Amino acid sequence: MKVSSIMYKAAAISGALLILSGCSLLPKEEEALKPPLIKPVKENFELYEVKKGNITKKVNMSGTFKSSRTTQYFFKESGQRLASLNVKLGDTVKPGDVLADLEKGDLETRVALQKLNLEKAQLASVQTQHDDPNNATNIRLKKIDIEAAKIQLSLLQSQLDKTRLIAGTEGIVTYLTDVQQGSVVEAFTSVVTLSDPTQVQLVYETSDSASIAGIQVGMDVEVKLTASGKTIQGKVLQTPSSSPATTNKAQAERNAKTIIVGVENGTEGAQIGNYADMTIILEKRDNVIVIPRTGLRSYMGRDYVQVLNGESRKEIDVEKGLVTATEVEIRTGLQEGQKVILNN
Repeated sequence: MKVSSIMYKAAAISGALLILSGCSLLPKEEEALKPPLIKPVKENFELYEVKKGNITKKVNMSGTFKSSRTTQYFFKESGQRLASLNVKLGDTVKPGDVLADLEKGDLETRVALQKLNLEKAQLASVQTQHDDPNNATNIRLKKIDIEAAKIQLSLLQSQLDKTRLIAGTEGIVTYLTDVQQGSVVEAFTSVVTLSDPTQVQLVYETSDSASIAGIQVGMDVEVKLTASGKTIQGKVLQTPSSSPATTNKAQAERNAKTIIVGVENGTEGAQIGNYADMTIILEKRDNVIVIPRTGLRSYMGRDYVQVLNGESRKEIDVEKGLVTATEVEIRTGLQEGQKVILNN
């Protein structure tokens, strides 16, 4: 029994040693690597040093020279067919020139015959007064024949005149109807427009009426003529707010987006159809705080800037003044020398 006890203890000790030996064969757990130290990157700012300067709000546009005195020619009766257009766009016409004709039928022949009838009645009246000077009745009848012939001739001549559009003044043809020869002409529809070449003005029409807001009658305009490159001075004559009232819807819509600028009559290069570039100064501020527009930030009705404070940003509320496409006037909130952080 004593030997068995000793053997049991020896076996237990051997088993324990075997277990310890087996554990030593397993790989040791590696320690977790510590994260590398990252040096914070210094933020780079695009800065603008606040200073005083001048700021100008202006409008640039391109206009076309048009006559300020135009005359529209149209027929006063419908149902007649167009026989011919006797002018082309750009033609210069003189008073008395026939601009367009309607089909006349035999009107010209009837007028010619009636002129002969009138002459015949006049000769008969003279003959009666010579042959029978005391016959008051016959003399009166012959005079009645003359008056009747004159009335008939006047009616025929009036009908003939209605078939012609005759220029009443000198001018340049700036509009021509697209009605074709042989087509029926509508009454009071413009067929030809003549423009006085000595009375010209610059007309600018925009698709965005907001772009011309602030322009007022009497403002000075710098006009650069594209034909000669010469720069002249003009003045605003008409704006949407000063345009004459009209019941014509199309004209009212044009007036709502049109600026008219006057230049001195007789200016070389200021001819109908020519173009010119115009600059109108709306507002100007001198010796005020001005920063690039990219430095102004807005959020929920708040205007503010970010300035460099040491190596960090600092927000400052500001009151803006005149604003252009590239600059903004700062009325309060900034002082000269501060460095404004521009938007990237």
